Amino acid sequence: MALPVAEWRGRTARLWAALDSALRARLAAASLHDAVRLGCDLLRTEEEEEAALVRLCHRAATDKKPEAASWYREQGNREFKRGQYQAALRLYSKAASHEIPGSPELSVCFANRSAALLHLGHFEVCLEDIARAESHGYPDRLLPKVLLRKAECLLCLGRLQDAQEILRVLESKFALDGVMTTHLTRLKKLSQLKVKLGEKERCPEPAQEARGGIQGEPEIWEENNRISGASSSLSLGFDAERGRHLVASQDIVPGQSLVKEEAFVSVLCPGESLPLQDGGTAWDTRATNADLHCHRCLRQLLASVPCQGCSYAKYCSQDCADLAWQQYHRTECSLGALLLTLGVFCHVALRTVLLAGFAEVSRLVAWSHRGDKSLQCPEASCKPLSEAADAGAGSRGVPGCDSSGRYQSSYQALFHLLPHTEQHSPEHKFLCSLSVVAICKQLQAAGLEAAVLSQESPQQQSKPKPCENTSDELSPELKTVAEAMLRHVLQLQCNAQAITVMQELGPGDGAVVDKKPVRLATAFFPVLSLLNHSCCPNTSMSFSGTAATVRASQPISSGQEVLHCYGPHWCRMRVAERQQLLRQYFFECRCPACLEELESGVKSVVSIRNSFCCPKCQAQMQGEEDTLCCSNEACATSASRNHLSGRLQDLQQQIKKALGMLRVGKADQAIKMLLKCQMDAGTFLSPEHLLMGEMEDHLAQVYATLGKWQEAARHLKKSIEIVEMHHGPSSVETGHELFKLAQILFNGFAVSEALSTIQRAEGILSVHFGPQNAQIQELQEMKACLSELPRNILQRT
Repeated sequence: MALPVAEWRGRTARLWAALDSALRARLAAASLHDAVRLGCDLLRTEEEEEAALVRLCHRAATDKKPEAASWYREQGNREFKRGQYQAALRLYSKAASHEIPGSPELSVCFANRSAALLHLGHFEVCLEDIARAESHGYPDRLLPKVLLRKAECLLCLGRLQDAQEILRVLESKFALDGVMTTHLTRLKKLSQLKVKLGEKERCPEPAQEARGGIQGEPEIWEENNRISGASSSLSLGFDAERGRHLVASQDIVPGQSLVKEEAFVSVLCPGESLPLQDGGTAWDTRATNADLHCHRCLRQLLASVPCQGCSYAKYCSQDCADLAWQQYHRTECSLGALLLTLGVFCHVALRTVLLAGFAEVSRLVAWSHRGDKSLQCPEASCKPLSEAADAGAGSRGVPGCDSSGRYQSSYQALFHLLPHTEQHSPEHKFLCSLSVVAICKQLQAAGLEAAVLSQESPQQQSKPKPCENTSDELSPELKTVAEAMLRHVLQLQCNAQAITVMQELGPGDGAVVDKKPVRLATAFFPVLSLLNHSCCPNTSMSFSGTAATVRASQPISSGQEVLHCYGPHWCRMRVAERQQLLRQYFFECRCPACLEELESGVKSVVSIRNSFCCPKCQAQMQGEEDTLCCSNEACATSASRNHLSGRLQDLQQQIKKALGMLRVGKADQAIKMLLKCQMDAGTFLSPEHLLMGEMEDHLAQVYATLGKWQEAARHLKKSIEIVEMHHGPSSVETGHELFKLAQILFNGFAVSEALSTIQRAEGILSVHFGPQNAQIQELQEMKACLSELPRNILQRT
C-alpha cells in the first residue's frame, strides 16, 4: 500500500474541507518548506487527529506478543503432525518473531523449525536453526533430540566425521544420564544412524555434480565513466521537453545489458493480506511478503532471523539483521505500526533520509532554499551533451551530477529528481505533509531525534532516550527532515520503481511450475529514473534482490533514446486507458503507439482482439454506447454492453472455481468446468480474446497435473498462439509460455520438439533476463539431459 490507510486519508480530506478558504489557498501555493510548517501548526492544534492516528496504529501493531508466539507455535505443531511441513515452517517463523530475545521459548521455536527444515530437505538451513536454538539456551533435557537431528543432517550432507563426533557426544551424554525410558526411541534411532554411518564409510560414493552447474556465458560489460552503473554504450542527454534521458552512443543489440544499479533505498511491500487485528480477532496465519522475503536484501526466506525489537522485520541472516539495524532499523523499529499505517511511500521517504545522513540532507535542503537554478529550473543552465566541449563539461550542469560532471546513484542525484510540487493536487500535498510531520513528531516523542541526526554511536542509539524537548513544536532539525521526506514522498509518485519477482502459483511441487510477476518492494533508483516512458519500449527490466538490470529488448540505433515502459503497454491497453494511467506522471505520452492510435483514429489491436463477438454469426460486436451491434451488415443482432460484461464477469468466476477444484485435487471436475467455460466463452468472446488463451493455459495445467502430457501440450500451444498475437513472438510473455511448454514436452519425452522449444525459449528469455536467469539455467539442464540420450532414441522422437 503506497499511500496511508483509507481511514487516515478520509480524516485528512475532511480536515482539508473544513479549513478556512484563505488557509487552503496558502497551503495550495506553499513551498515544501512552508507546507511542513503549516502541517506542524495544524497537527499541534488538532489533537483529535493525532489520537485517531494512534488508534489506527493499534490495528497494525508490530510489538512482540508472547501470547501470539504461543498460539503460532501450537498451530505449527498441529501442521507438523499433519505432515504439512511448509505450513509448519511459516508458523514457527511467525512464533519466533513474537518471542522475547533470549527466552527459552525462542530456542524452542528455532528447534521446532529445524525439524520442519529437516523433513523438507533443507539440511544446511536446518543446521543453522539448531545452532540458533543452542545459542538461545535450548533446555538440556531436550538437547539429545536436537543433536540427533544435527547428526542426521550431517549424514545427509556427507559430513561423516562431524556426524561421528555428534554421535560420540550423544553416547557419552546418555551414559552419564543413564538409559531412561524416555530416551529409548532416540537410542533406537541412534543405532540406525550408526549402521548407516558404517555403510557409508565402507562404500564411499563418488561425488556428484551439484544441480545447476551449467553456467551461461559471462556477459561483456564496460561501465560508463560518466554515469555510474550504465554501459559505455549510453550517454546522458538533456533538453527542455524530455528532461534528463539516456541515449545510445553506439548501435545496441537485443539482450545487451545497459544499466546495472543497486537500489539507493528499498522498502518491502507488506502485501495485500497484511493482518489488521482488532480486539479478539484470531491471529493471522497467512504468509505475506513480510514473511517470505528478507526486509533488507529481499532474498526469499526459508528460516527468518527476527528483529530483536519488533515482530515485523525479518531477515535472511544475522548479518542482514545487523546491517539493517545499523543503517536504519534502530530508528524505524519502534515506529513500525505508524509506518505500516502511513504507507510504503512515507516509509521509503524516512529510510531515504536515514541512509543519506542528516548532514547531506540538510546541505541539499538548504541549497534548495537558495533558489539555485540548477535545482529549481534545470533548463536554465543545462545544454544538450552534444554541445559540450569535452566529456564532462556538458554534464556538470545537469541536475544530480557531481562537480566533475559524473551522474552517480547517490542521494544528490535522488534529491534532484523532480517532486512536481505544483502539479500535485493541494489535497494530496496536505495528506503527505500531515503524514511526514506525524512521523517526525513520533521520532521526537520517542527520543529518536539524536539517532536521526547521527549524533550518537550505533551502540548508544540502541536504546532511545526519553524526549528532552517537552514542547509540541518540532525542532528545526526535524523540520528539515520532514521537508526532505515530503519532497521524497512527492517524488515517488513519478519515480518509484517497483521491484518485482516471479512468484509461483499454487504449491509449486508439480512437474510444470506456473509463475506470475508480483510487486515485492518499492525503491528509488537514481540512474533508472533517467529512463523516459514509452508504451512501446525498447528495453526490459529484471531484478535480483535489490539490484536492477536493464537490457535492450530490440535493436537500438546510435542516437536513439533508450526507453522503458512505466506500466501502460500498447499490447495490454487501449490508448485512452494508457493516457489515463499516465496522468499520475504529469505528462502526455507522445510515443509512436499513442500517436498512431490518436491521430489515425484506427481502433487498437487490444480493442479488436479483446472484443465481444456476435452470438449468432461470431462477427465482432462494435459501438461506443451501451448497445453494441454486429459488424456483419447481413446480421442485425444487437446486445447490451452491460449484459455481455456481466457474462464475462460470471465466466471469470467460474474459471476461478475450476482452479479451486484443481488446488484441492479434483482435476477431473476442474477439466469439466473449464471445458464448459470454453464453450460458453465461444458464444460471445472473440477467439483471440486473452481469456480464451488463459483457459487453454489452465487446461494445460490440469492435464499436466494428471500426467497427460500430449493433451497438456496441445492446449498450451493454443495459449501460445493467442499470447503471441497480443504480445509478440519475442515478448517476455511468450518466453514464459514457451518455458512451460518445454517442461511439458520434457516430461512427456517428446525429445525433438522439446529441444527446439527449449532453444526458442532460451533465446527469448536470455534477451530479457540474461544468461544467469534461473529459468534459463533450468532450460539448459533439460537440454543437457535430453542431449545425453542414446542416438537411436533421439532419432525416434
